[in-house]
Amino acid sequence: MSAPQVSFEFFPPKSLDASFRLWDTVRMLAPLSPKFVSVTYGAGGTTRKLTHEAVTTIGAQFGLNVAAHLTCVDATRAETLEIAKSYASAGVREIVALRGDPPKGQGRFQPHPDGFANSIELIEALRTVGDFTLRVGAYPEPHPESADTAADVRWLKRKFEAGADSAITQFFFEAETFLRFRDACARAGIDAERVIPGIIPIENWQGIRKFALATGTSVPAWLDDAFDKARRDGREELLATALCTEMCDTLMAEGVRDLHFYTLNRAHLTRDVCHALGVTAQVQLENVA
Repeated sequence: MSAPQVSFEFFPPKSLDASFRLWDTVRMLAPLSPKFVSVTYGAGGTTRKLTHEAVTTIGAQFGLNVAAHLTCVDATRAETLEIAKSYASAGVREIVALRGDPPKGQGRFQPHPDGFANSIELIEALRTVGDFTLRVGAYPEPHPESADTAADVRWLKRKFEAGADSAITQFFFEAETFLRFRDACARAGIDAERVIPGIIPIENWQGIRKFALATGTSVPAWLDDAFDKARRDGREELLATALCTEMCDTLMAEGVRDLHFYTLNRAHLTRDVCHALGVTAQVQLENVA
C-alpha cells in the first residue's frame, strides 16, 4: 500500500511565543511535501488579518501551496470578495470556503445584512472572482445545527454543485465514522474521492475531548478508558501515535488516499504518524526565516 497524500492545518498566532511555535511546526512538516496546507480563521473572523499574514508568509518563505480559510462571518459581500482578490494577487490559489462559527456570545450564526448567508453563496461568488481551488467543510457526524447526517450530505452535495472542488471533514475518533459518511455521500451521487477525512492527532486528550463535545463529535467510552490507563503509565504519547496511525491505516486500506491533519500548531505527533504511514521527508529546508 503506497503512502497517502497529506495536508496540514495551522492556525494564525496571536502572540510572539505562538509565532515561534507556528514557524517551528511549519518548518518540521514542510519537508513532508504536503499537497497543501491551510490556515484557519478564528471564531467570528477574529483573526482575519493574522490569517492573511500567515498565509502569505508560509507561501513565500516555505514554498508551500497554502489554502486560506474564508468565512461569511461579520463582513459584507464586498469585503469578503476583496479579501479573496487580495489572496489571488498574493499568488494564493486555494481557499477553504466556510460559513464560519458565530462570534463568541452569539448563539447562532447571523449573516451580516450585506453579507453572504451561507457557504453556498460564498462558493458561488468565489467562482466569479478568481481561479481558485475551493475546499469546503463536511460533517461525518451531524452538525450541531443539522437535523441528521442525511441533511448534511444533501447540503454537501449542494456545495459541490455550487463549485466546490473537495471537502475536508470534521475530525472523528473511529474510522468507521468516516467510512459510513463516505458511503452515504457516494449513494447521494458525490464523488467519494473528493471527500477528505480530517484527522486530529491527540496531543492532549482532555483538551481534544472538550473540543469534540463542543463540535458534536462523538467521544467513545473506550478512549476515556485508554487514556486514563496511559496517563497512569506515562504512555499517552505512545498511545496517541498508535491510535492515530491505526485509524489512518484502516482508512487507507479502505481506499482513502488523502489525509488532512489538524496539527493544532504542534508538529511532533503529526510527523511521527506520517512517518509511520510511509510519508517521509522529500525536501530539506535551509535558511528559512
